[in-house]
Amino acid sequence: MKLGMVGLGRMGSGMTKRLEAHGVEVETFDPNVLSTARSLRDLARRLSSPRHVWMMVPAGTVTEETFQKLLGTLEPGDTIVDGGNSNFRDSQRRHREARRRRISFVDVGVSGGVWGFEVGFCLMAGGDAGPIRRLRPVFEALAPEDGCAHVGPSGAGHFVKMVHNGIEYGLMQAYAEGFEIMERSELGLDLTEIAGIWRYGSVVRSWLLELLHAAFEQEGAGLDRIAPYVQDSGEGRWTIAAAIDEDVPAPVISAALFARFASRQDESFAAKVNAALRNQFGGHAVKVEPPKKR
Repeated sequence: MKLGMVGLGRMGSGMTKRLEAHGVEVETFDPNVLSTARSLRDLARRLSSPRHVWMMVPAGTVTEETFQKLLGTLEPGDTIVDGGNSNFRDSQRRHREARRRRISFVDVGVSGGVWGFEVGFCLMAGGDAGPIRRLRPVFEALAPEDGCAHVGPSGAGHFVKMVHNGIEYGLMQAYAEGFEIMERSELGLDLTEIAGIWRYGSVVRSWLLELLHAAFEQEGAGLDRIAPYVQDSGEGRWTIAAAIDEDVPAPVISAALFARFASRQDESFAAKVNAALRNQFGGHAVKVEPPKKR
């Protein structure tokens, strides 16, 4: 089988290498990286019908622009795959737009990060059965054994990946809080050793814990080189919005997202309000900041 891959960033390049290692011929296009094709049109010319083109580009404007260009380039019977972290509502709309041109659209949630090349990528596919069946050789090359599934209709792949990432927020925050409690204690705990032994037999063992242990070994248990600033890429927000739509309480994921917001504040006005109120009603002392230089 031959596949077109658009986007050769950290994920796209690893996926391309894994596909080629498993016997899938891949034509590539990325305007910022050396590719086999010079343009999307050139990429399409290098593929035989029915064409299968996989987008592995950042969600948002880049995905939309690439999708629209592919709609104008591909032909009826071809398939567009979005493997990025798009909002599932956008994926449902793109499926409808593509169908009007008799082009298939498949949304695939991809998990595995930069380690996927070695261990495989978990794939969650949404869309019509026909194109997903035709893409089976690609899915089997990318995923480890039992690591891919057709999870539902259009939008389902990105919806499931969205919830997956929301759960990831909660797991990461729980580890973060637990290790901070241990780091602050007076017991002189060896966090690297603790993360290490928890990998074996512990009920909280996981791949994330293995990565934390690796981070401690690389950076030191104090993580001194890493700033306490945590970005979010949108999936946590979308998960909480979906929880609100479905009347599902999601306090852990919500708290994890808000903790990321807090990490990005140079100073908290809310904390100042709290301190001022305690001073007003109880006469509690406040910490006075030095005047800012102008």
